[in-house]
Amino acid sequence: MSKLFKAVVTENKRLIKDHYLLTLSPLKKIKKNRPGNFFMISVESGLDPLLKRPFSLHRSTKNGFQILYRVVGKGTTILSNKTPGDILDVIGPLGNTFPVNNKHRNILVAGGLGIAPIFGLADSIVNSPGLEQPLLFYGARTGKEILCKKNLADISIRPVIATDDGTAGKKGNIVKVLEKFLKSGSINVNEYSIYACGPKPMLKALSALTNKLGIKGYAALEQSMACGIGTCLGCVVHTTRGLKCVCKEGPVFPLNEIVW
Repeated sequence: MSKLFKAVVTENKRLIKDHYLLTLSPLKKIKKNRPGNFFMISVESGLDPLLKRPFSLHRSTKNGFQILYRVVGKGTTILSNKTPGDILDVIGPLGNTFPVNNKHRNILVAGGLGIAPIFGLADSIVNSPGLEQPLLFYGARTGKEILCKKNLADISIRPVIATDDGTAGKKGNIVKVLEKFLKSGSINVNEYSIYACGPKPMLKALSALTNKLGIKGYAALEQSMACGIGTCLGCVVHTTRGLKCVCKEGPVFPLNEIVW
């Protein structure tokens, strides 16, 4: 089954400031997508901009899927102006998925826009028979940037929140908040697995924490890429197993394999 397809925009909703939720409906049957996967999307039919943009799968819908994105440059500015009925060229789903451990309790950690794939993972776990409700630790710069609050409540997820300015939840670093929880003595860390997405400094700190406590952890990396299929080598990262392409061998990697 070809991974190249066209999709119609059914909604492109502005959530806050420069954050949007894009809902797409493929015009043909596509491969089933799973949390951790991503899509390469052409924001314009012409040659400017030339390259497709990578976007994490946020959530599957009845007739397609959703992308949660932030406007950061020319490409995403063009995307933010798309309206229902517009047709986009898409490649996907691409990449690997979060390897959820069915025997462990799952801790999810999101930083800023990292909630995009983490919400989809939470939704998947909640709807998987036999899996316990995951714990979600969610950090952002300010309370205004805490996204998906209603949708999280709809799936009975009440996140532990930390913000840099203290305008929502605890004031400070979400990894520090998680560390305090893990070191509280009330839990057995060997019963937990951690899955995360967020800015590099957060993931680096989380990697150090999981290594110190001996907890299995995985991270979906956010990386610029041009092709999405491992040809251009523009998204290479250093790992303990050598250089790896985020698009082809990721975007999900064990935290203890990433060389920061």
